[in-house]
Amino acid sequence: MALDSLDFDATVALATKVAPHVDILEIGTPCIKYNGIKLLQTLRAKFPNNKILVDLKTMDAGYYEAEPFYKAGADICTVLGTADIGTIKGVIDVANKYGKEAQIDLINVADKAARTKEVAKLGAHIIGVHTGLDQQAAGQTPFADLGLVSSLNLGVKVSVAGGIKPATVKQVVDAGANIVVAGAAIYGAADPAAAAAEISGLAKGSTSSGGVFGWLKKLFS
Repeated sequence: MALDSLDFDATVALATKVAPHVDILEIGTPCIKYNGIKLLQTLRAKFPNNKILVDLKTMDAGYYEAEPFYKAGADICTVLGTADIGTIKGVIDVANKYGKEAQIDLINVADKAARTKEVAKLGAHIIGVHTGLDQQAAGQTPFADLGLVSSLNLGVKVSVAGGIKPATVKQVVDAGANIVVAGAAIYGAADPAAAAAEISGLAKGSTSSGGVFGWLKKLFS
C-alpha cells in the first residue's frame, strides 16, 4: 500500500485502516520528504506486523542517506536505477548491514535490462518496475517493462507499481510480479480497507504456482 498523502495524521489513519489487509506499508516519496523520519518511527511503533518501505529514491550518498531509515525501522529503502553504481551499491551494502532489503527503482532508466543485470550482480534484493504519476498521466503503463525484467530470470524479486487496480492485478502477477503496489486504487476508494482486501483476494487468486501471493506477498518467502 503506497501512502502518498502529505498529511501526517491522515497517513497514520489510512495506514490503520489498511494495515490488516497488506503486508507492506510504503511511505511515498513526497510523504517522507514532507513528514520526515518521525512518520517512519510512528508507523513502525503502531504496525509491528507490517513491513515498511521508505521510498527515498536516493540519487547520491546511498549508504549515508539510507542508514538512518534502516536504523529507524525501515525494512526496504529505494534507490534510483539512474544513480551512480556506487550509490546503488551503498544502499545495498547498508541494507545488508541491517539485515534489510534495497529496492532499485527503474523509473526513467533507458536500458532497463542492462541496469537490472548490473545491480543484480551487486546483490540487489528487489527490482522496482515503476511507472510514475507523470508518466501515468501521459498514458504509460508498467506492463511491458515488467515482462522484460521478469523474463531475465535473475533470481531477484520484482515489484511493480503504476496505476495498479483490481482489473490489472491478475495481469501483473501472471507477468511475474512478486510484489504488487497500489496507491490510488485503495486510498481513492470509498472504503480503503475493502479495496485493499479486494486486491489482496485477487492477488491470491492469480497465482498458478505454489508460492504465496497475498497482498504484496512473496517479498520475504
